[in-house]
This record gives sequence, structure tokens and C-alpha cells, in this order.
Amino acid sequence: MLTLRPAANRGQADFGWLDSRHTFSFGHYYDPAQMGFGPLRVINEDRVLPGAGFGTHGHQNMEIISYVLDGALEHKDSLGTGSVIRPGEVQTMSAGSGIQHSEFNASKTEPVHFLQIWIQPDRSNIAPRYAQQAFPRAQRQGNLLLVVSPDGAQGSIAIAQDARMYACLLAPGERIEHALASGRRAWVQVARGVITLNATTMHAGDGAAASDLSTLALAGVEAAEVLLIDLP
Repeated sequence: MLTLRPAANRGQADFGWLDSRHTFSFGHYYDPAQMGFGPLRVINEDRVLPGAGFGTHGHQNMEIISYVLDGALEHKDSLGTGSVIRPGEVQTMSAGSGIQHSEFNASKTEPVHFLQIWIQPDRSNIAPRYAQQAFPRAQRQGNLLLVVSPDGAQGSIAIAQDARMYACLLAPGERIEHALASGRRAWVQVARGVITLNATTMHAGDGAAASDLSTLALAGVEAAEVLLIDLP
């Protein structure tokens, strides 16, 4: 079964400095029919004005992934980490027993556009940790590149959940497949461009929940950037 979550149906928060689109219930947006998909709890598409951002705040027991599409995102946390995340890089933060952090647009002149993804961990109160890694464009072109996994396989970043996130760039006409093991499900999020997923057309901002399927076939209609999250 494939269930489309159209971009236009997402929740929205507009604070002037922040335009955020919520795939699932988050903050002031609440829809009991959209509380997540398995351990996948949040997909927020955020656009932050130059110099603005999220002040220091806390999280516990959540695996938080940031994927920058345009611009640069500056991160600081209570572990002493200070970094800037740019397109092609993936940041993960295991909040575990508790962490404080801030996220700001690193530029005073250009907006930053990124996806923030929260996955519920499979164990509680682990030691908080941070990781950041670049995944070259050439490795993502026409390929589902593993960027997050439970065990750090194939050079990916490890998180505390049996979930695997793949990043992919598709040119028009490029086609790839992903096999879903029995009992697994997947979420496909189109970050930009247009694709077909098992013959269903998806545009930028659209998501789709896939379950009880053995194969997911993705094909580029327009140049596209896609995330696929394989979940228990």
C-alpha cells in the first residue's frame, strides 16, 4: 500500500523569520491522523531568514537528523560541538538522556532551507552524541546512498534505531529500486523536483508511506532530490 501525503496538506507555522511545513503533528499543528509513521515522528521543512534561528533549547530521547538543501545551518550544543552544516552534509544528534542546542542560519545575507527529521530511539537515556558527515553529490546521483543506519554500515552515521535513511539525486529518466524486506515499511520524501514512486507522481514537499510492498521504484521526472527512510 502506498499513501501519499501531499505537500499542500501539511501543517504550517509562519513566524516571519521561520516558515516551517510539518508533515506530522508538531508544535501548534495537531492532526490525530498525522502523528508519525512507525518510529518516524517528525519531518519539518524549514526556511530560516538570514541571521535568525532557534535559540538554545532542550531535547531528550530522540534521534534528530538535519539535511540542508540550500544555505548553511550553524549548530551549537551542550556537548561543546560547534559546526556549520551545508548541502550534501548530514547531521545527527542523539538527544538521549538530555541535550541543549541551538540552530541558526549561518549567513547574514542568504536564507537556509533544510529538513529536520526526528526518529524515536529504540532505547532510552543513552549518552547524548553528535555526528556530521559529507556525502558527495556524485555518490548520490542515480543511487540510494545510505547516510544513516543503526550500525554505521557503508560509511553511514549510526543512530539508536533500526532505521536506514538513503539520499538520492535523480535526473529526468533515471530509475532506481529499493527492496523492502518482509515486515518493513518506508517513507519517501521528495525534497525537490518531481518523481514517480511506483507510478504515483510526487512533487517537492510530498511524502509517501509505503507498507506491504516488496519493491519501491523511483524515477526522475524532473531533476529531483529524494530521501527514503526504511523503517521497522
